[in-house]
Amino acid sequence: MRRWLWMAMMLSSLLLSGCASFVRSDVVAFHDWPAEMPNKVYIFDRTPEQQNNLEYQSYENLVRAELTRLGFVEAQNPRSAILKVSMRYSIDGRDVRVVEPVVDPYWPYGYGYPFYGPAWRGYYGPYYYDPFWYGPPVTQYREVQYQVFSRQLNVLITRVRDSKKLYDVTVDSDGGNGSLAFAMPYMVKSAFADFPGRSGVPHRVKLEITDKPAANDKLQTEPAPTGSSN
Repeated sequence: MRRWLWMAMMLSSLLLSGCASFVRSDVVAFHDWPAEMPNKVYIFDRTPEQQNNLEYQSYENLVRAELTRLGFVEAQNPRSAILKVSMRYSIDGRDVRVVEPVVDPYWPYGYGYPFYGPAWRGYYGPYYYDPFWYGPPVTQYREVQYQVFSRQLNVLITRVRDSKKLYDVTVDSDGGNGSLAFAMPYMVKSAFADFPGRSGVPHRVKLEITDKPAANDKLQTEPAPTGSSN
């Protein structure tokens, strides 16, 4: 039994190594979106710090593309806008320490269990080790340290005439890549993946990593996990 379990573990590792990588984002949107809104003309509501910020402009273009896909139209004249769109984002890193087992590659040559030969010969053969039956021997442990980055995006859509909030979505994504520019295309796409969706219901969006996320990229949604995310 242990032999087949260990073989299954090794096969799973090989399969996973060939699988595509994903950006996973936990998304929750609170909204009071009207059932009918034929005129979705908007402007971006920028803070003074965002006015001449090239990084912000890059992320704004990502949001603009998603809004266009959903039928929104950016106002040429700010006075004709019905909606305002604002955006905030952040990234924070933290150190993580884990203890993992270390396998001794020389174990099979010096230790193991005895092989019993034919009883009529009274033969007790040399010790040997079968990793497929007993699994890898653990001889020591080591501490590994790495960084995890918590990335967050918030997009807010309000009505111009009375500043009423209509759509407020927050995207949280953890990963080992410390570049917000890398993660932002996937996070923006996740923010509008199920627009407007069910208000206040957390869900997870999984996007396959490509050179440039597009509208036809592989996208999966699932309920948000109760535990920590990967």
